Amino acid sequence: MKATELKEQTAEELRNKLNDVKKNIFNLKFQKTIGQLENTMAIHNLKKDIARLETIIRQKEPRTGFGVEDKVSGKAETKKTPKSRKQAVMPVTVKKPDSGEAPARKKKETGKK
Repeated sequence: MKATELKEQTAEELRNKLNDVKKNIFNLKFQKTIGQLENTMAIHNLKKDIARLETIIRQKEPRTGFGVEDKVSGKAETKKTPKSRKQAVMPVTVKKPDSGEAPARKKKETGKK
């Protein structure tokens, strides 16, 4: 499956082909567990085809996010960034108090008395 051939198809055709490839990979995995699959590289190649199909489908979908106009209002949406580093969300780490001593170990009971 070549990307140039896939780019010529519609998104609906690509979705149908993606479902077919997913069914095919399921059948191959089933054959592999039974021990009937001779060419295990077929699974690897189908996984690449799935990634290729999903990428092209995603490219054909309308984009949303930075600078894309809202179809209803006609206004451009932009993501606001904080003005200073203090306003940005910083990860908080909580440190447990250290008593300076190692935790006490429990003695193993041997059954001998």
